[in-house]
Amino acid sequence: MMDLKIAGKVALVSGASTGIGFSICAELADNGVHLVMVARNAQRLLSAAQTLENKYGVKTLAIAGDVAEPAFPRAVVSEALRHFAGIDLLVNNAGRAHTGTLLTTSEEDWHSMTEVKFSAMRRFCREVIPGMQQRRWGRIVNISSIGGIFPNPPLTVSHALSAAINNLTRSLALDVAADGILVNAIGVGAVATENWAHNMLPGVRARRPELKGSGDEEIIARLGRERTPVGHFGQPEDIADIAAFLLSARNNFVTGHTVEASGGADRFM
Repeated sequence: MMDLKIAGKVALVSGASTGIGFSICAELADNGVHLVMVARNAQRLLSAAQTLENKYGVKTLAIAGDVAEPAFPRAVVSEALRHFAGIDLLVNNAGRAHTGTLLTTSEEDWHSMTEVKFSAMRRFCREVIPGMQQRRWGRIVNISSIGGIFPNPPLTVSHALSAAINNLTRSLALDVAADGILVNAIGVGAVATENWAHNMLPGVRARRPELKGSGDEEIIARLGRERTPVGHFGQPEDIADIAAFLLSARNNFVTGHTVEASGGADRFM
């Protein structure tokens, strides 16, 4: 295993209890990073945190709540600083896939998705960056979508917000680079997670009548073969590996970039 040179540092990860977020936490814990884990489902979050503590021997702090609440990111960081000396690494992973075009998406969905995916990200960044500036070191990774680069109309909401995340990532990276803080995004393509299955597969079945009777794994395998040059969906661990490098002390020169992690695909629906 490559030594990422971040043992003993502290990471704050949102959307941390399952899928990509949990896989990133596990990879960081395996490298000796202590964790502030944030998610909505308290029971699942506490179980995830305990699992990582028991397996890797790191310290964890689980904070359950809704990242869409404007005051929540500040409260999370305040609580984290009562347990740890500072937050060195930030992963903004909260959010979910959402199907819908401009004409079919409700105002309520636009608002809720914006608050969870974009507003929470900027609020967490705003709260942790001053401490990183004081220490002259920090790493931030924002989980975005390949649709922020190659938009697909059936996913207009998600992809418009992903483009905003990519843009803010670049702008923020340029602003804080001289402070020793590197900021990057990962443009995630089709990754086999519980979130993807719950939020995307119903839309696939609606648009692909021939798939209505197929099981989830069968549809995912078929879409992987059809849509992805590598021939299969990614796994959460694939994204975690990329995030871990970008968050590490091994990365001293990559910033302001959106890494395309999609198996070569520009769309998957």
